Amino acid sequence: MAVIDPAEEINELAGTLRSIQDVLDLDAMRKQIEELEQQVAAPDLWDDPDQAQKVTSKLSHLQGELNRVDGLVRRLDDLGVLYELAAEEGDDDTKAEADKELSSLRSDIGALEVRTLLSGEYDSREALLTINSQAGGVDAADWAEMLLRMYLRWAERKGYSTEVYDTSYAEEAGIKSATFTIKAPYAYGTLRGEHGTHRLVRISPFDNQGRRQTSFAGVDVVPVVEQTDHIDINEDEIRVDVYRSSGPGGQGVNTTDSAVRITHLPTNIVVSCQNERSQLQNRASAMNVLQAKLLERKRQEEAEKMSELRGASTTSWGTQIRNYVLHPYQIVKDLRTGTEAGNPTAVLDGDIDDFIESEIRWMRRQESETA
Repeated sequence: MAVIDPAEEINELAGTLRSIQDVLDLDAMRKQIEELEQQVAAPDLWDDPDQAQKVTSKLSHLQGELNRVDGLVRRLDDLGVLYELAAEEGDDDTKAEADKELSSLRSDIGALEVRTLLSGEYDSREALLTINSQAGGVDAADWAEMLLRMYLRWAERKGYSTEVYDTSYAEEAGIKSATFTIKAPYAYGTLRGEHGTHRLVRISPFDNQGRRQTSFAGVDVVPVVEQTDHIDINEDEIRVDVYRSSGPGGQGVNTTDSAVRITHLPTNIVVSCQNERSQLQNRASAMNVLQAKLLERKRQEEAEKMSELRGASTTSWGTQIRNYVLHPYQIVKDLRTGTEAGNPTAVLDGDIDDFIESEIRWMRRQESETA
Protein backbone atom coordinates (compact mmCIF):
# COMPACT_ATOMS: atom_id res chain seq x y z
CA MET A 1 0.00 0.00 0.00
CA ALA A 2 1.48 3.33 -1.10
CA VAL A 3 2.19 5.88 1.62
CA ILE A 4 0.47 9.20 0.89
CA ASP A 5 2.54 12.30 1.50
CA PRO A 6 0.75 14.45 4.15
CA ALA A 7 1.52 17.66 2.24
CA GLU A 8 -0.06 16.16 -0.87
CA GLU A 9 -3.17 15.09 1.02
CA ILE A 10 -3.47 18.52 2.66
CA ASN A 11 -3.43 20.08 -0.82
CA GLU A 12 -6.15 17.68 -1.97
CA LEU A 13 -8.29 18.45 1.08
CA ALA A 14 -7.78 22.18 0.51
CA GLY A 15 -9.03 21.76 -3.07
CA THR A 16 -12.08 19.84 -1.86
CA LEU A 17 -12.76 22.54 0.72
CA ARG A 18 -12.56 25.27 -1.94
CA SER A 19 -15.08 23.37 -4.07
CA ILE A 20 -17.38 23.08 -1.07
CA GLN A 21 -17.09 26.82 -0.42
CA ASP A 22 -18.03 27.54 -4.04
CA VAL A 23 -21.10 25.30 -3.86
CA LEU A 24 -22.25 26.73 -0.51
CA ASP A 25 -21.69 30.31 -1.78
CA LEU A 26 -20.36 31.78 1.48
CA ASP A 27 -20.90 35.39 0.37
CA ALA A 28 -24.61 34.74 -0.16
CA MET A 29 -24.69 32.87 3.16
CA ARG A 30 -23.18 35.85 5.01
CA LYS A 31 -25.70 38.20 3.38
CA GLN A 32 -28.56 35.92 4.41
CA ILE A 33 -27.22 35.80 7.98
CA GLU A 34 -27.20 39.63 8.11
CA GLU A 35 -30.82 39.76 6.91
CA LEU A 36 -31.91 37.15 9.47
CA GLU A 37 -30.05 38.96 12.27
CA GLN A 38 -32.07 42.08 11.43
CA GLN A 39 -35.30 40.07 11.64
CA VAL A 40 -34.25 38.56 14.98
CA ALA A 41 -33.56 42.04 16.34
CA ALA A 42 -37.09 43.22 15.50
CA PRO A 43 -39.11 43.93 18.70
CA ASP A 44 -42.24 42.22 17.33
CA LEU A 45 -40.46 38.99 16.32
CA TRP A 46 -42.17 36.80 18.92
CA ASP A 47 -45.65 38.10 18.14
CA ASP A 48 -45.74 35.10 15.79
CA PRO A 49 -43.95 32.31 17.74
CA ASP A 50 -43.97 29.81 14.85
CA GLN A 51 -42.39 32.27 12.43
CA ALA A 52 -39.92 33.41 15.12
CA GLN A 53 -38.89 29.79 15.69
CA LYS A 54 -38.27 29.31 11.95
CA VAL A 55 -36.22 32.52 11.68
CA THR A 56 -34.04 31.80 14.73
CA SER A 57 -33.59 28.16 13.70
CA LYS A 58 -32.51 29.13 10.18
CA LEU A 59 -30.12 31.78 11.55
CA SER A 60 -28.58 29.31 13.98
CA HIS A 61 -28.17 26.73 11.19
CA LEU A 62 -26.50 29.17 8.78
CA GLN A 63 -24.18 30.53 11.49
CA GLY A 64 -23.25 26.96 12.34
CA GLU A 65 -22.56 26.13 8.68
CA LEU A 66 -20.37 29.23 8.24
CA ASN A 67 -18.46 28.58 11.47
CA ARG A 68 -17.99 24.97 10.41
CA VAL A 69 -16.40 25.96 7.09
CA ASP A 70 -14.24 28.70 8.66
CA GLY A 71 -13.11 26.28 11.37
CA LEU A 72 -12.06 23.66 8.80
CA VAL A 73 -10.06 26.26 6.86
CA ARG A 74 -8.20 27.29 10.04
CA ARG A 75 -7.57 23.69 11.06
CA LEU A 76 -6.17 22.86 7.62
CA ASP A 77 -3.83 25.87 7.75
CA ASP A 78 -2.69 24.94 11.26
CA LEU A 79 -2.11 21.33 10.22
CA GLY A 80 0.49 22.33 7.62
CA VAL A 81 2.35 24.30 10.29
CA LEU A 82 2.14 21.34 12.69
CA TYR A 83 3.75 18.98 10.15
CA GLU A 84 6.51 21.52 9.46
CA LEU A 85 7.18 21.82 13.19
CA ALA A 86 7.32 18.05 13.60
CA ALA A 87 9.79 17.73 10.68
CA GLU A 88 12.05 20.56 11.90
CA GLU A 89 12.32 19.19 15.44
CA GLY A 90 12.11 15.50 14.58
CA ASP A 91 9.31 15.20 17.14
CA ASP A 92 7.45 11.89 16.83
CA ASP A 93 4.74 12.96 19.30
CA THR A 94 3.96 16.09 17.25
CA LYS A 95 3.97 13.99 14.07
CA ALA A 96 1.50 11.55 15.66
CA GLU A 97 -0.71 14.47 16.71
CA ALA A 98 -0.61 15.85 13.16
CA ASP A 99 -1.48 12.44 11.68
CA LYS A 100 -4.46 12.18 14.04
CA GLU A 101 -5.67 15.66 13.05
CA LEU A 102 -5.25 14.81 9.34
CA SER A 103 -7.47 11.76 9.79
CA SER A 104 -10.05 13.86 11.66
CA LEU A 105 -10.03 16.57 8.97
CA ARG A 106 -10.41 13.97 6.23
CA SER A 107 -13.58 12.75 7.96
CA ASP A 108 -14.97 16.21 8.77
CA ILE A 109 -14.42 17.60 5.26
CA GLY A 110 -15.99 14.46 3.78
CA ALA A 111 -19.05 14.96 6.01
CA LEU A 112 -19.35 18.60 4.90
CA GLU A 113 -19.02 17.54 1.27
CA VAL A 114 -22.13 15.39 1.73
CA ARG A 115 -24.07 18.54 2.65
CA THR A 116 -23.39 19.93 -0.85
CA LEU A 117 -25.17 16.91 -2.35
CA LEU A 118 -28.49 18.03 -0.82
CA SER A 119 -29.83 19.95 -3.78
CA GLY A 120 -33.23 18.32 -4.32
CA GLU A 121 -36.41 20.39 -4.55
CA TYR A 122 -37.41 19.71 -0.94
CA ASP A 123 -34.03 18.84 0.61
CA SER A 124 -33.78 22.10 2.54
CA ARG A 125 -37.08 21.43 4.37
CA GLU A 126 -37.69 20.24 7.90
CA ALA A 127 -38.56 16.54 8.13
CA LEU A 128 -41.75 14.79 9.16
CA LEU A 129 -41.20 11.17 10.21
CA THR A 130 -43.72 8.43 10.92
CA ILE A 131 -42.66 5.13 12.48
CA ASN A 132 -44.96 2.08 12.34
CA SER A 133 -44.50 -1.32 13.95
CA GLN A 134 -44.82 -4.13 11.40
CA ALA A 135 -44.38 -7.91 11.63
CA GLY A 136 -43.18 -9.25 14.97
CA GLY A 137 -45.95 -8.66 17.51
CA VAL A 138 -44.92 -7.08 20.81
CA ASP A 139 -41.25 -7.17 19.77
CA ALA A 140 -42.09 -5.08 16.70
CA ALA A 141 -43.92 -2.53 18.86
CA ASP A 142 -40.91 -2.35 21.17
CA TRP A 143 -38.62 -2.05 18.13
CA ALA A 144 -40.68 0.86 16.77
CA GLU A 145 -40.23 2.67 20.09
CA MET A 146 -36.47 1.99 19.99
CA LEU A 147 -36.30 3.57 16.52
CA LEU A 148 -38.28 6.59 17.74
CA ARG A 149 -35.75 7.06 20.52
CA MET A 150 -32.84 6.62 18.06
CA TYR A 151 -34.01 9.47 15.83
CA LEU A 152 -34.89 11.74 18.75
CA ARG A 153 -31.44 11.11 20.25
CA TRP A 154 -29.81 11.84 16.86
CA ALA A 155 -31.67 15.16 16.71
CA GLU A 156 -30.73 15.94 20.32
CA ARG A 157 -27.04 15.28 19.57
CA LYS A 158 -27.29 17.77 16.68
CA GLY A 159 -29.07 20.38 18.77
CA TYR A 160 -32.21 20.11 16.58
CA SER A 161 -35.62 20.70 18.14
CA THR A 162 -38.32 18.07 17.69
CA GLU A 163 -42.06 17.82 18.21
CA VAL A 164 -43.96 14.56 18.61
CA TYR A 165 -47.46 15.01 17.17
CA ASP A 166 -48.93 11.64 17.92
CA THR A 167 -47.96 8.37 19.62
CA SER A 168 -50.16 5.30 19.49
CA TYR A 169 -49.07 2.97 22.29
CA ALA A 170 -49.25 -0.81 22.03
CA GLU A 171 -51.05 -2.74 24.76
CA GLU A 172 -48.13 -4.70 26.25
CA ALA A 173 -45.06 -2.60 25.39
CA GLY A 174 -43.74 -0.22 22.78
CA ILE A 175 -45.75 1.73 20.21
CA LYS A 176 -47.93 0.98 17.23
CA SER A 177 -46.91 4.24 15.58
CA ALA A 178 -45.51 7.73 16.16
CA THR A 179 -45.39 10.90 14.06
CA PHE A 180 -42.89 13.67 14.78
CA THR A 181 -41.00 16.52 13.15
CA ILE A 182 -37.32 17.35 13.22
CA LYS A 183 -37.14 21.12 12.99
CA ALA A 184 -33.87 21.91 11.28
CA PRO A 185 -32.99 23.18 7.81
CA TYR A 186 -32.07 20.29 5.46
CA ALA A 187 -33.50 17.72 7.88
CA TYR A 188 -35.56 16.16 5.07
CA GLY A 189 -32.66 16.00 2.63
CA THR A 190 -30.48 14.52 5.35
CA LEU A 191 -32.94 11.89 6.54
CA ARG A 192 -34.91 10.91 3.43
CA GLY A 193 -32.67 7.88 2.90
CA GLU A 194 -33.94 6.49 6.23
CA HIS A 195 -37.28 5.82 4.54
CA GLY A 196 -37.95 2.09 4.45
CA THR A 197 -38.17 -1.03 6.60
CA HIS A 198 -35.73 -1.57 9.47
CA ARG A 199 -35.17 -5.15 10.70
CA LEU A 200 -34.13 -6.14 14.23
CA VAL A 201 -32.78 -9.56 15.26
CA ARG A 202 -32.35 -10.24 19.00
CA ILE A 203 -33.20 -12.48 21.93
CA SER A 204 -36.73 -11.38 22.73
CA PRO A 205 -37.11 -9.82 26.20
CA PHE A 206 -40.80 -10.77 25.95
CA ASP A 207 -40.24 -14.50 25.34
CA ASN A 208 -39.93 -16.48 28.58
CA GLN A 209 -38.03 -19.19 26.67
CA GLY A 210 -35.37 -16.70 25.54
CA ARG A 211 -35.79 -17.40 21.83
CA ARG A 212 -34.40 -15.27 19.03
CA GLN A 213 -36.97 -12.97 17.44
CA THR A 214 -36.96 -11.04 14.17
CA SER A 215 -39.14 -7.93 14.05
CA PHE A 216 -39.75 -5.12 11.60
CA ALA A 217 -40.65 -1.42 11.74
CA GLY A 218 -41.29 1.01 8.90
CA VAL A 219 -39.95 4.56 8.73
CA ASP A 220 -41.67 7.12 6.52
CA VAL A 221 -39.90 10.45 5.84
CA VAL A 222 -41.58 13.39 4.09
CA PRO A 223 -40.80 17.12 3.82
CA VAL A 224 -42.73 19.55 5.99
CA VAL A 225 -45.10 21.74 3.97
CA GLU A 226 -44.53 25.46 3.55
CA GLN A 227 -46.84 28.33 2.63
CA THR A 228 -45.64 28.19 -0.99
CA ASP A 229 -46.92 24.62 -1.41
CA HIS A 230 -50.24 24.23 -3.19
CA ILE A 231 -52.02 21.24 -1.69
CA ASP A 232 -55.79 21.64 -1.92
CA ILE A 233 -57.82 19.56 0.51
CA ASN A 234 -61.61 19.84 0.19
CA GLU A 235 -63.62 19.51 3.38
CA ASP A 236 -65.86 16.89 1.75
CA GLU A 237 -62.77 14.73 1.09
CA ILE A 238 -61.87 14.29 4.75
CA ARG A 239 -63.43 12.62 7.78
CA VAL A 240 -62.53 14.09 11.17
CA ASP A 241 -62.83 11.98 14.31
CA VAL A 242 -62.11 13.23 17.83
CA TYR A 243 -61.13 11.02 20.74
CA ARG A 244 -59.46 11.10 24.12
CA SER A 245 -55.66 11.20 24.18
CA SER A 246 -54.07 8.11 25.68
CA GLY A 247 -50.72 7.09 27.09
CA PRO A 248 -48.91 3.77 27.60
CA GLY A 249 -51.20 0.88 28.47
CA GLY A 250 -54.29 2.77 27.35
CA GLN A 251 -53.97 5.26 30.20
CA GLY A 252 -55.98 8.43 29.64
CA VAL A 253 -53.86 11.56 29.30
CA ASN A 254 -56.53 14.21 28.78
CA THR A 255 -60.00 14.24 30.30
CA THR A 256 -61.56 15.77 27.17
CA ASP A 257 -61.88 14.52 23.59
CA SER A 258 -59.09 16.74 22.28
CA ALA A 259 -57.16 14.29 20.07
CA VAL A 260 -57.95 14.46 16.34
CA ARG A 261 -57.80 11.82 13.61
CA ILE A 262 -58.23 12.87 9.98
CA THR A 263 -58.89 10.41 7.15
CA HIS A 264 -58.33 11.62 3.58
CA LEU A 265 -61.02 9.63 1.77
CA PRO A 266 -59.61 9.68 -1.81
CA THR A 267 -56.24 8.24 -0.73
CA ASN A 268 -57.21 6.58 2.59
CA ILE A 269 -54.28 8.38 4.27
CA VAL A 270 -54.94 8.61 8.04
CA VAL A 271 -53.16 11.09 10.31
CA SER A 272 -53.70 12.03 13.94
CA CYS A 273 -52.45 14.46 16.55
CA GLN A 274 -52.87 14.42 20.31
CA ASN A 275 -49.95 16.42 21.70
CA GLU A 276 -51.88 19.68 22.14
CA ARG A 277 -54.51 20.36 24.82
CA SER A 278 -56.81 22.07 22.34
CA GLN A 279 -58.83 20.13 19.78
CA LEU A 280 -58.45 23.10 17.43
CA GLN A 281 -54.64 23.01 17.70
CA ASN A 282 -54.57 19.25 17.21
CA ARG A 283 -56.73 19.59 14.09
CA ALA A 284 -54.39 22.25 12.66
CA SER A 285 -51.32 20.07 13.34
CA ALA A 286 -53.03 17.00 11.86
CA MET A 287 -53.90 18.97 8.71
CA ASN A 288 -50.23 19.99 8.38
CA VAL A 289 -49.21 16.33 8.61
CA LEU A 290 -51.83 15.37 6.01
CA GLN A 291 -50.63 18.11 3.65
CA ALA A 292 -47.03 16.88 4.02
CA LYS A 293 -48.03 13.31 3.16
CA LEU A 294 -50.09 14.46 0.16
CA LEU A 295 -47.18 16.64 -1.01
CA GLU A 296 -44.85 13.62 -0.91
CA ARG A 297 -47.45 11.51 -2.72
CA LYS A 298 -47.66 14.19 -5.42
CA ARG A 299 -43.85 14.30 -5.69
CA GLN A 300 -43.66 10.52 -6.06
CA GLU A 301 -46.34 10.49 -8.74
CA GLU A 302 -44.47 13.19 -10.69
CA ALA A 303 -41.22 11.21 -10.34
CA GLU A 304 -42.95 8.06 -11.64
CA LYS A 305 -44.28 9.97 -14.67
CA MET A 306 -40.79 11.29 -15.44
CA SER A 307 -39.37 7.78 -15.13
CA GLU A 308 -41.98 6.46 -17.56
CA LEU A 309 -41.15 9.22 -20.05
CA ARG A 310 -37.45 8.33 -19.79
CA GLY A 311 -38.22 4.63 -20.02
CA ALA A 312 -36.52 4.03 -16.67
CA SER A 313 -37.84 1.98 -13.79
CA THR A 314 -38.83 3.96 -10.71
CA THR A 315 -36.36 3.73 -7.86
CA SER A 316 -38.06 2.80 -4.60
CA TRP A 317 -36.53 3.11 -1.17
CA GLY A 318 -39.61 1.82 0.60
CA THR A 319 -38.18 -1.69 1.10
CA GLN A 320 -35.97 -3.26 3.75
CA ILE A 321 -32.94 -1.01 4.10
CA ARG A 322 -31.04 -1.95 7.24
CA ASN A 323 -30.44 -4.85 9.60
CA TYR A 324 -29.78 -4.41 13.31
CA VAL A 325 -28.46 -7.72 14.67
CA LEU A 326 -28.00 -8.03 18.46
CA HIS A 327 -27.73 -11.85 18.58
CA PRO A 328 -25.86 -14.17 17.95
CA TYR A 329 -23.36 -11.43 17.00
CA GLN A 330 -23.62 -7.65 17.04
CA ILE A 331 -23.68 -5.61 13.84
CA VAL A 332 -25.76 -2.96 12.08
CA LYS A 333 -25.54 -3.16 8.29
CA ASP A 334 -27.16 -1.07 5.56
CA LEU A 335 -28.29 -3.30 2.69
CA ARG A 336 -27.90 -0.57 0.04
CA THR A 337 -24.54 0.98 0.86
CA GLY A 338 -22.82 -1.84 2.75
CA THR A 339 -22.04 0.55 5.62
CA GLU A 340 -21.53 -1.36 8.87
CA ALA A 341 -21.18 -0.60 12.58
CA GLY A 342 -20.07 -3.09 15.21
CA ASN A 343 -21.62 -1.20 18.13
CA PRO A 344 -25.43 -1.38 17.85
CA THR A 345 -25.80 0.24 21.27
CA ALA A 346 -24.17 3.45 19.98
CA VAL A 347 -26.25 3.35 16.78
CA LEU A 348 -29.49 2.95 18.74
CA ASP A 349 -28.39 5.88 20.88
CA GLY A 350 -28.40 8.11 17.80
CA ASP A 351 -24.92 7.59 16.34
CA ILE A 352 -26.17 7.15 12.75
CA ASP A 353 -24.18 9.82 10.85
CA ASP A 354 -22.04 7.28 8.97
CA PHE A 355 -25.18 5.55 7.68
CA ILE A 356 -26.82 8.84 6.73
CA GLU A 357 -23.76 10.18 4.88
CA SER A 358 -23.24 6.99 2.89
CA GLU A 359 -26.92 6.74 1.91
CA ILE A 360 -26.95 10.38 0.72
CA ARG A 361 -24.00 9.57 -1.58
CA TRP A 362 -25.75 6.35 -2.67
CA MET A 363 -29.03 8.14 -3.46
CA ARG A 364 -27.20 10.83 -5.42
CA ARG A 365 -25.52 8.13 -7.55
CA GLN A 366 -28.88 6.38 -8.10
CA GLU A 367 -30.51 9.65 -9.16
CA SER A 368 -27.62 10.50 -11.48
CA GLU A 369 -27.85 7.10 -13.18
CA THR A 370 -31.63 7.49 -13.84
CA ALA A 371 -31.47 11.17 -14.83
